[in-house]
Amino acid sequence: MTSAIIVAAGQGTRMGPGVDKLFLELAGRPVVAHTWQRFNDVADVAEIVLVVRAGQQPAFTALARRYGFHKPFRLVAGGAERQDSVWHGLEALSPQTQIVAIQDAARPCTRAALIRATIAAARETGAAVAAQPVTDTIKESADGRLIDGTLDRRRLWAVQTPQTFQVDVIRRGLAEVRRRGLRVTDDTAACELIGQPVRLVAVPGANPKVTRPEDLPYVEQVLRQGGA
Repeated sequence: MTSAIIVAAGQGTRMGPGVDKLFLELAGRPVVAHTWQRFNDVADVAEIVLVVRAGQQPAFTALARRYGFHKPFRLVAGGAERQDSVWHGLEALSPQTQIVAIQDAARPCTRAALIRATIAAARETGAAVAAQPVTDTIKESADGRLIDGTLDRRRLWAVQTPQTFQVDVIRRGLAEVRRRGLRVTDDTAACELIGQPVRLVAVPGANPKVTRPEDLPYVEQVLRQGGA
């Protein structure tokens, strides 16, 4: 059985004070509704766990009714950090779940083919992540003022979501993060701690995330083009 965890508990501070980016309307519906719809429509995914901020459960229940999301889902409260929210989501999975796809709620353009590709890669390798090769020249700076060196972009990939795992793999990885008292910014970093290989799944086209106000026109354009 394959499940999905949609992480929707972040504060989104870079969008500006008082703005909940997940409920901003783009292409006719809230950002998080687009994300939810993507996973609702993928036949490989049997259930969805949404990790939300405390007190927001009624808003998400209303979204499910409004847009007719038919796939079984449950709502759980998020934690202090993203990794804590993912942990809460893992604890809420059905016992039958073998593969879990973890998705940022603010990444609404992810196509079904990409979701399925990460699921297939995780079944084979244990862990997989949607990613794109870096095309810009990347400089390194210790003080944020002067350049210390240039990184070899041929070896660099920008990782996105979904990040998909065999459930026992990501549980072991995050348990190690918690044991060491570390803070990680994505779930594949937990796999690195336990020596778990992670398959890169190249993203065809655009899979943007809503982070800042200037992201909104581009994300809306991609949504109106069908996520292409």
